[in-house]
Amino acid sequence: MDSVKEKKGLENLAFDMDEQANNQPREKADNACETEEDRNKPTYCVTDVPPWYLCIFLAIQHYLTAFGGIISIPLLLSEGLCLQHDSLTQSHLINTIFFVSGLCTVLQVTFGVRLPILQGGTFALLTPAMAMLSMPEWKCPAWTQNASLVNTSSPLFIDVWQTRMRTLQGSIMVASLLQVVVGFSGLIGFLMRFIGPLTIAPTVSLIGLSLYDSAGIKAGSQWGISAMTTVLIVLFSQYLRLIPIPVPAYSKAKKLHTSKFFIFQTMPILLGIAISWLVCYLLTIYDVLPFDPAQYGHLARTDVKGDVVSQASWFTLPYPGQWGMPTVSLAGVIGIMAGIICSMAESVGDYHSCARLSGAPPPPKHAISRGIGVEGIGCLLAGAFGTGNGTTSFSENVAALGITKVGSRAVILLSGVFMILMGMLGKIGAIFSTIPTPVIGGMFLIMFGVITAAGISNLQSTDMNSSRNIFVFGFSMFSALVIPNWITKNPDYLATGVKELDQVLQILLTTHMFVGGFLGFFLDNTIPGTKRERGLLVRDEVHPEDASSLFGTENIYDLPFGITSCLSSQSWVRYIPFCPRKGLRSQHESEENDMSRGRGREHLPDDTKVINEFAL
Repeated sequence: MDSVKEKKGLENLAFDMDEQANNQPREKADNACETEEDRNKPTYCVTDVPPWYLCIFLAIQHYLTAFGGIISIPLLLSEGLCLQHDSLTQSHLINTIFFVSGLCTVLQVTFGVRLPILQGGTFALLTPAMAMLSMPEWKCPAWTQNASLVNTSSPLFIDVWQTRMRTLQGSIMVASLLQVVVGFSGLIGFLMRFIGPLTIAPTVSLIGLSLYDSAGIKAGSQWGISAMTTVLIVLFSQYLRLIPIPVPAYSKAKKLHTSKFFIFQTMPILLGIAISWLVCYLLTIYDVLPFDPAQYGHLARTDVKGDVVSQASWFTLPYPGQWGMPTVSLAGVIGIMAGIICSMAESVGDYHSCARLSGAPPPPKHAISRGIGVEGIGCLLAGAFGTGNGTTSFSENVAALGITKVGSRAVILLSGVFMILMGMLGKIGAIFSTIPTPVIGGMFLIMFGVITAAGISNLQSTDMNSSRNIFVFGFSMFSALVIPNWITKNPDYLATGVKELDQVLQILLTTHMFVGGFLGFFLDNTIPGTKRERGLLVRDEVHPEDASSLFGTENIYDLPFGITSCLSSQSWVRYIPFCPRKGLRSQHESEENDMSRGRGREHLPDDTKVINEFAL
């Protein structure tokens, strides 16, 4: 049976394994009778462990899938931190965010929700962070925008960017306590009663829309290179994704032969960046691109960042407080809290999607509470280490589970370890920091567009033929574009006489995501509408806490190392929202057994179909 799984896993990975399948005609004939539902089941479920080489390949694939999203955050954040011309510090930020993302992934898979879900930086915290850094008191001095005037080793310049980073760190750490409390106290279940698709859709969509200016500035540094990068990524990810590339392979039956590998489906962003990067290098060495910084297209040169790769050390170990003692800004804390609430709502949806794609039952309340709590701890660690960001579940990697049909959490665990190792290689971060600016701009055009569309896709469970829903979504989106734009252009009108209150209002009202999410939340919960109309019926059809009575969970969501067995004998465990309860599961199992005995051999309905239809 394991060998069959291994072959199916390789097929799903886009390797051509037809020669192995031909050796098993009986199995092939049996598979011809498979239903569509059986074909959609994962080859490896949550608790399965694929062969070691398959684990390594899939772990690298998940790393490459998250690569674009993770690396974008420090590159965008460097603008607000006045680090545009300090590539070496940018490389340290890249190493730190990869290291923390890997660490949080290991914690989430081991002690959190225990699903194969990758953790990484979140754009939900990037938006309020940029709003905070754009306030008058935190705007970068004019001399930091001129590369000829910046001395990256001078104490003055170091103090300029580290002061901003320390304030951002402290704000993230304090705000993350909200997520820790909401998660481990079980309040997330209560909050999700009021946060529906009409709140999540404008919130997530506006994360992408609010970053159009940064994408335009970087892409506009050389539109030809940016357009080439965008076209390559679109070509690889959409048109060529099902085109295989022959690669050498070895098997006992056919010895050395060629097999097919879908490289464009696996790493479209990395390939697009690499080819555009190579073109920029060739244009640089032949002096096609202008050498004068004042001329258009200079930022496409690969020698703009200097010798940052040679300056970077081979090994680096990020540690908490590496930029100094964090400080706290009240306005920053409240702004980051708005982003954390959005991140929590998005993560709950990711948990349900991940469970469905990996062949697991819907996560029970204790697993969701524990997952949100561990994400809060991840944000706390990210703030302490100084990434300038938090952590959240990566939706892109959840989608990858549906492509590979491998839902093993051992793969994601290995991917977390791989990211930790990448975060410790200083040269890797330095190489990524030298990506030409227009290449980054071309990647941003794709990425931010996909984020915007992903937010709008939350509306698929709502009734968009309803004039109520059209009004709520349309008004929330348009107001979230108008209000921040006006506040940014007229900051003096927002003056209450209390400096701290002015700062809080400035950050909140210039954060598109908060304005749209708040209006969507308020209108969706006050304007009369049915649950089906609002898109809440889908989530309520199957109660997560009762899911264990429908499936053989195989203790998927239990704590590791026998912790659940040790706690099951304690009576106080029932009062801990994030602890699994053995007694409740046993009761459900006994009831199910009694029902099955009473029905005899009567055919029972397919519960998997019910969950696939109604789970988020």
